[in-house]
Amino acid sequence: MIKPLVLAAGLAALAGTTAFAQSYPTQPITIVVPFAAGGPTDTVTRLVARAMSEDLGQNIVVENVGGAGGTLGAARVAQAEANGYTLLLHHIGMATAETLYRELPYSATEDFEYVGLVTEVPMVFVGRSDLEQNSLEEVIEWAKTEGEAVLYANAGIGAASHLCGLLFMNAIDTQLTPIPYQGTGPAVTDLMGGQVDLMCDQTTNTTTQIRDGSIKAFAVTVPERLDSLPDLPTTAEGGLPEFGVSIWHGLYAPSGTDEAIVARLSEALQVALADPTVIERFADLGTSPSSAEDATSEALEAKVRSEIDLWRPIIEAAGVYAN
Repeated sequence: MIKPLVLAAGLAALAGTTAFAQSYPTQPITIVVPFAAGGPTDTVTRLVARAMSEDLGQNIVVENVGGAGGTLGAARVAQAEANGYTLLLHHIGMATAETLYRELPYSATEDFEYVGLVTEVPMVFVGRSDLEQNSLEEVIEWAKTEGEAVLYANAGIGAASHLCGLLFMNAIDTQLTPIPYQGTGPAVTDLMGGQVDLMCDQTTNTTTQIRDGSIKAFAVTVPERLDSLPDLPTTAEGGLPEFGVSIWHGLYAPSGTDEAIVARLSEALQVALADPTVIERFADLGTSPSSAEDATSEALEAKVRSEIDLWRPIIEAAGVYAN
């Protein structure tokens, strides 16, 4: 009689889980952003959260848990209850942290369920508004001449701006002086104030400042010019033909989250990314939402695994680690 009882208990538990997933969500959801408020990932998250909230019929609270290059917030979600009410929206750092941090409190490939890709954001090389240089070629020549006298801002080790800076210094074979900040917002503020010289950051956090002249833009890091900044040349046009980087964002849930809940979240994400207001706001920020095919568990998992393999040799060659 033991086996039938065990089987009955298992079926009852499965039925309970299925019913729970079908009724999801019944309470507000929290999306953790592992960076400071006001940064590009925060901006993307708040736009998507509003639209997902409408589709899911529940409030979505965006909570900023910054620090340690995004690993504190990611670790918090990895350790959260796998019930679909604590999620993570993270950028490329989800993949690069696997190499940048030799002691990482989670695994990007084992401790999360993948909901879907959200967007892939171009980056731009920008500088303080009073720089004499007016093109990327001139910036490269100046940087090679001045070397470590050039102050290169970033939002902290592991941030998108840090990664872009590593690639830039490697591409021009010149060491500049990195100036790390606790988030993109403070870094851009100091760039606008002239306390630092250069930065490479996402269009989501620089387009407005470029347009109003608060900072000077030199090149966009993708193969084609952007509709939002049509006069801005590409890095290839500016003398770095092999240079290219964009920052993708993905939505995650803790490992063990019910498949039906993950599927419901993917569905809500796809609805949100097709929302006209989201599309319009993303365009204003120099990017566009991921397609319905990319806003899936399968697409995000493939992206994470391929990006881990892509960035590992680059980071190891630079020899810069967070711990």
